[in-house]
Amino acid sequence: MTRSPTVNTSLAFVGVALLCLLVADLEVATLHPWAELWRMVTGAVTPNFLGLYRLLEAMLQTVAFAFVGVALGGALGFGLALLFHYRIVRLGCAFVRAIHELFWALIFIQMFGPAPLTGLLALALPYAGIFAKVYSEILEEADQAPLQAVPEGTGTVSLFLFARLPDSWPAIKNYTAYRFECGLRSSAVLGFVGLPTLGFYLESSFSQGLYSEVAALLLLFYLLVASLRLWVRPRLAWLYVAASLVLLWQDIYAPSWANVARFFTQDIVPGPLHDGSLAAAGTWSGLWEWMSTLAVEQALPGAFNTVVLTQIALVGTGILTLAWFPLISRKFFGPVGRLAGHLFLVVTRTTPEYILTFVFLSLWGPSMLPAIVALALHNGAIIGHLVGRHTDNIPSRPDAPRGLNLYGYEVLPRVYGQFLAFLFYRWEVIMRETAILGILGIHTLGFYIDSAFADIRFDRALFLILFTAVLNIGVDAISRTIRGRLKLTISPDMK
Repeated sequence: MTRSPTVNTSLAFVGVALLCLLVADLEVATLHPWAELWRMVTGAVTPNFLGLYRLLEAMLQTVAFAFVGVALGGALGFGLALLFHYRIVRLGCAFVRAIHELFWALIFIQMFGPAPLTGLLALALPYAGIFAKVYSEILEEADQAPLQAVPEGTGTVSLFLFARLPDSWPAIKNYTAYRFECGLRSSAVLGFVGLPTLGFYLESSFSQGLYSEVAALLLLFYLLVASLRLWVRPRLAWLYVAASLVLLWQDIYAPSWANVARFFTQDIVPGPLHDGSLAAAGTWSGLWEWMSTLAVEQALPGAFNTVVLTQIALVGTGILTLAWFPLISRKFFGPVGRLAGHLFLVVTRTTPEYILTFVFLSLWGPSMLPAIVALALHNGAIIGHLVGRHTDNIPSRPDAPRGLNLYGYEVLPRVYGQFLAFLFYRWEVIMRETAILGILGIHTLGFYIDSAFADIRFDRALFLILFTAVLNIGVDAISRTIRGRLKLTISPDMK
């Protein structure tokens, strides 16, 4: 019996993940993980809200960065989406979104310090690339019928505003709202590099073992995300952005252009070029030797570990998705069961993977295991939520079976293509997240990048960041090719 291409592809990825497990570092390096886990559980059930003012300040900063950063990214992305048919625009957007927000933050913090401008640019740049790609897809997939009814000679601007935009606007609005939730998670994580958002206080409390304060911060964050539908209204978006600017403005100051100029003209210039001009004898050979040494000693080992961890986490994400999507499906559970399932998935997908990894590192030490579990949990909850919602749109046969037979013979075959589409779409995202987790001590590319910044070797850091971007762009291209060959599609508001 011939297996379908989707099954063959799935088995191939499982096989690759099993091979990666053979070379992965899964060591538990801590001496008393269970004792530490018990302290965390105790803190989780006894949240400390005594420092409520400080907690609320962290929440406000997190929300402010998210509103302004997403607004800037959305505005830039919308303009770029109109030019997305140009190859140079597509390549530029692919490059900026291939670099994680934390890497952008590490770059800008060298020029502007831990100022609001650093966080806003770190969010706005990659989000502009993401928005441009998705907005352009939404505009392309819009109903073309209104264009046929437009009189000849209609101007380009009028054609866009009255024929193309109205049909696309609901999807654009829905996707922007979804991206704001992602922006909240990204804004929270920026605190780990020194900005005054949630991550800053989380790292401080974790380092001191104040798990009750950690629980209070996370509970407030969960409530914030869960209540978005109640207080975030499109018609009030401009008001929220303006208020966020006012909140951040008190800490915004004019950047030192001397620092910016030095960063571009000296700090990121490769070492061999400091010793002479390009015309000098031996400069080109010295530059090649510098790049080759850096690639062999850091970039390639970091890339290898990044790929290994990514492939294991990708398959782990798929396994958890298949186990979790029934939790919120009307075909498997009643209202009470679905409510519990929604609560579980909301908490799991709302907690940024960086924070989850930080927690598991405290339990197991700096191996790949914490990152694999964190990435699988976070992304499995995201895709499980999307697939679970998708099952509610599938009509059931009158003679449909129940229980495991309903899952295995009725629902799973009908959602499997959409499941793979979601999974492969997240592949590049998981790769970006894997690279950045190196900042926490796992030997992915982020580990070497963070070490280069710590050693004030910005030229090395930039080279490794560019290497990371190329790796992510390559994975994204492979993912698109696989989705195209398997004819897997995904609606833009699900991305």
